[in-house]
Amino acid sequence: MIDRITAIKTTRMADDISKVFELSPKVREAIINTNREKFVPAAMRQHAYKLDALPIGAQQYISSPLTVAKMTEYLEPEGADRILEIGCGSGYQAAVLAHLFRGVFSIERIETLLSDAKKRFRELGLQNIHTRTDDGQKGWAQYAPYDRILFSAAPTFIPQAIIDQLVPRGIIVAPMEKNGQQVITRFVKIGDELMEDELEVCEFVPVVDGVQR
Repeated sequence: MIDRITAIKTTRMADDISKVFELSPKVREAIINTNREKFVPAAMRQHAYKLDALPIGAQQYISSPLTVAKMTEYLEPEGADRILEIGCGSGYQAAVLAHLFRGVFSIERIETLLSDAKKRFRELGLQNIHTRTDDGQKGWAQYAPYDRILFSAAPTFIPQAIIDQLVPRGIIVAPMEKNGQQVITRFVKIGDELMEDELEVCEFVPVVDGVQR
């Protein structure tokens, strides 16, 4: 649970999001119950509740709360149990997902970022988030299959290993690199194929190969 002062701030932020993007009741509640300040560098705390992306070091960013809300809604979390996130970053997106999924499995290639994210999860008592340092393009086969898969960085294609770890009729949401821009795209797995639906232009850091220790 978050304290009353933080709840006032996160509720106001959810209201700001709702002015430009409709939130379902459960996603709104997840946003309100996640202390965004915990995921923002100390020097940026005064900007934590603005609808802006903020730098978190290692040339990475914490996504705008609006973007996090959109990606979460596009996952259609209702009725889904387990989610794989590729690109943990600050951990904020995973923390929001932790209020909606029984199991959140989040991979980050930059070891220092993941170490900081894990400390935040412990401080907030988020025990249903499981993490590892790895190249997220390989997925996390040990705990597959997943009902949902979220890319929190922009790939140029969806690797076969990721498709194989998704349940039939499961959903992938990814900010795809296409024709010189990024487009949030939702994929639904039908048989061995992915049916895709382009949703909106966006801006994320790119998916990068390998691990950074």
